[in-house]
Amino acid sequence: MTNRIASLKKAQWERIHHSARIALDPAMALPYRSGALPDTARTALRLETALAMETPYLFPGELIAFTRTVPNLPPIFSETEWDTIRNAHFIHEMGNVSNLSPDYGKVIASGLLPIRDALGDHALHAAMRRSIDAVLQLTARYAQAARKAGDEALADTLERVPAQGAKTFREALQSLRILHYAMWCEGDYHNTLGRFDQYMYPYLAADLAAGRETQESAFELLCAFFLSCNRDSDLYPGMQQGDNGQSIVLGGMTPDGRDGFNLLSEMCLKASAELCLIDPKINLRVNKNTPLSVFELGTQLTKLGLGFPQYENDDVAIPALTALGYAEEDARNYAMAACWEFIIPGRGMEIPNIGALPFANTVNRVIWDKLAACPDMNVLKSEIRQAIFESVRRTLAERRNLYVIPSPYLSLFFDGCVEKAQDISLGCTYNNWGLHGTGLAAAADMLAAVEQEVFHGNLLPGALLSAMDANFEGYDALRHRLKSAPKMGNDDDRADQHAVWLLNTFAEAVSGHKNERGGIVRAGTGSAMFYIFHAYELGATADGRERGTPLPANYAPSLNIRLSGPVSLIKSFTKPDLGKVINGGPLTIEFSDSVFTQDESITKVAQLVQLFVLRGGHQLQLNTVNRERLIDAQEHPENHRNLIVRVWGWSGYFVELDKCYQDHIIRRAELNL
Repeated sequence: MTNRIASLKKAQWERIHHSARIALDPAMALPYRSGALPDTARTALRLETALAMETPYLFPGELIAFTRTVPNLPPIFSETEWDTIRNAHFIHEMGNVSNLSPDYGKVIASGLLPIRDALGDHALHAAMRRSIDAVLQLTARYAQAARKAGDEALADTLERVPAQGAKTFREALQSLRILHYAMWCEGDYHNTLGRFDQYMYPYLAADLAAGRETQESAFELLCAFFLSCNRDSDLYPGMQQGDNGQSIVLGGMTPDGRDGFNLLSEMCLKASAELCLIDPKINLRVNKNTPLSVFELGTQLTKLGLGFPQYENDDVAIPALTALGYAEEDARNYAMAACWEFIIPGRGMEIPNIGALPFANTVNRVIWDKLAACPDMNVLKSEIRQAIFESVRRTLAERRNLYVIPSPYLSLFFDGCVEKAQDISLGCTYNNWGLHGTGLAAAADMLAAVEQEVFHGNLLPGALLSAMDANFEGYDALRHRLKSAPKMGNDDDRADQHAVWLLNTFAEAVSGHKNERGGIVRAGTGSAMFYIFHAYELGATADGRERGTPLPANYAPSLNIRLSGPVSLIKSFTKPDLGKVINGGPLTIEFSDSVFTQDESITKVAQLVQLFVLRGGHQLQLNTVNRERLIDAQEHPENHRNLIVRVWGWSGYFVELDKCYQDHIIRRAELNL
């Protein structure tokens, strides 16, 4: 780490820039709050207003500029207006465009002015033009501030980009910082940085070839850009601090079929290791031919406890996306949404987290309602199948007449929006929806216990339900039997077969459904925050789980069960055909930090990741934890401000999480090799 980067990191970590923040008065008059203005015009005027209120702020030694000074972004609608919209429409999350991957590379290469010059007279084009002007006006004020501060290099850079197309690596990084910054100020969120190493590498390669940069100076620029991603992240909306969608994708097949892992991919992994910050979160695309050395680079970050990279397997993802109707070149070019969902940069207005199938809750409800009348396992599974199909139908029926706040600025980054004068909020090439699947392992464990103890044993359904109703108080022996029944994660087909069946059933349940925008529905293995919500609705369950015990996050074994080890865990979770549930959702494994006390540990963990890929796993994320340290961090947060953990699909600072998420992380199993 250079002295400049160390100094910039220290200044950011000490939050000296927070002194420049001035919150807006919520009661202030706002020019875009007029019922006479259409929503598209309002969004552009709100962006213009927000950027005009910004005060240029420069760190000493700044390399990549732009820092938020207005922390609160006023709503585009009044509460009364928003209530009227909500009453007539389905609103997803906050109502803004989210969880997409803009084609930043296209705009970085062209610059904003040529795009502006091509705009016509349509109302959307007028909003786009206004948005571009607002971004360039703030950039001009930053250039003036840099010139006044005597930083001629920064001023020169800001006078060229993003108005014009970037010519150098520094210009490309600075352009991306501004373009991404403005996206947040428009009100959009969780829209990722996409395949960063693919669209940025040509600038790096050209600079190195021309002698404008060395690898060392380029690495310093990259670190400066990574620092900028952490500068304002506390202002970005999300379920928790750190849940901000600032992820990048490295490596993977290119649209023309080549291997995309390059020098910049490696530099990004090394920059994350050097900085040890939560952003940008890294997704690493791999395949059966990926060298072990690449997995070892990723494992270095795991050792540091960053909770990333998250691994995506091209060998599963690309054929699965193609089978769902994606063009092959688009499937090869996939990126990740804020957490893990598969999306297409610049071509998808997909909502990959529009709802969730609660596996554990659904199976538990059928056991309560139908078990006594089921003569065998096949009849019970038939009832569960009907319940899964009904849950999917009901969830989709509730998501009708979708409204998304227009985003004329973000529309600049998506294919066809300018040409068709269609805002991205109304759709793009791909308009698919995705459903998560929560509590899968718990559901499989319930079925394994019922099969063993009820249908193959002598346990009466009434006795099981009575014990569950009593939360197993007074039923210690029965609870022990249920806890000792086969569990998913130990390479035991008696449990794993039920997970295979449940996922196949989920895939069948969504098949054939079309949403109101003509898109398909994709099944997935992720949980997002639903693993917290769905657990609240569960009492004691047939697998011996007591009331109040959390469900696992994502695609992971149940909490507080005895696991044989990581190899058995990987074998269990690669038995399903994961191409059928390609909405995404990673196998999540927690390692004890004692795993990395030996020199050979990096290679051993890398080989485990490689095993997962070779066995047909689709996504994998690893977390390195120390339970004693986590407990101490709960009690003494002031001593652990920099403690990073993986939560569900993102990494955050442990002490900034709500206690329910902290408690869940503490309860997760720590595996050893």
